[in-house]
Amino acid sequence: MSRVAGYRPRRLDLLRRATFRSARRMYGSSLEPTRIVAHHKPLLLGYSAVALAQNRFSRSVPVRLKELGMLRAAQLMGCEWCLDFGSRLAADAGVPEEDLRALAVWRSSERFDDVDRLVLEYAEAMTRTPVAVPEELVAGLRERFDSRQLVELTMSIALENLYSRFNWALGIESEGFSEGTYCVRPETADLSNPLEAVSGAR
Repeated sequence: MSRVAGYRPRRLDLLRRATFRSARRMYGSSLEPTRIVAHHKPLLLGYSAVALAQNRFSRSVPVRLKELGMLRAAQLMGCEWCLDFGSRLAADAGVPEEDLRALAVWRSSERFDDVDRLVLEYAEAMTRTPVAVPEELVAGLRERFDSRQLVELTMSIALENLYSRFNWALGIESEGFSEGTYCVRPETADLSNPLEAVSGAR
């Protein structure tokens, strides 16, 4: 159970009602993280605007790459809600179940091409504490992505860090979005140890 109960709109609470209604229309549920952020109306407005910009108006990077990068970050942080929801989004975007199963062992798997591997390595580097993104990794990304794309990819992974850490801290658990399909499992890497993160600690 979440450590903070979800907000319930009162009277003519148009912003919160519209936000919840939009989520139910898209996903069949008003989403527990959104219900909790809704306790703070200005933050809900910003949270919703960023999510809308990312999901609806950021299309320069292939969805597969963003979903893999975000799922890998959530996997390393162990956010159950993000893995549940992210696995559903990845499946909806056409990411094969076999790829999701291989995510924890991506370095030794043949399921991922060179671009996938760059994105997954970037997601791991961004998720470490402290962040450790080497110049050679950025140089490799610059060969594949222009500035707009690199900003979009970086923002997606950074937002996943925000979502996962927020949800984890407040005890937000999975809501069954990936029920009936494969859900990526958390990985218990020590993200404060770059060597362990690089080795993809199993």
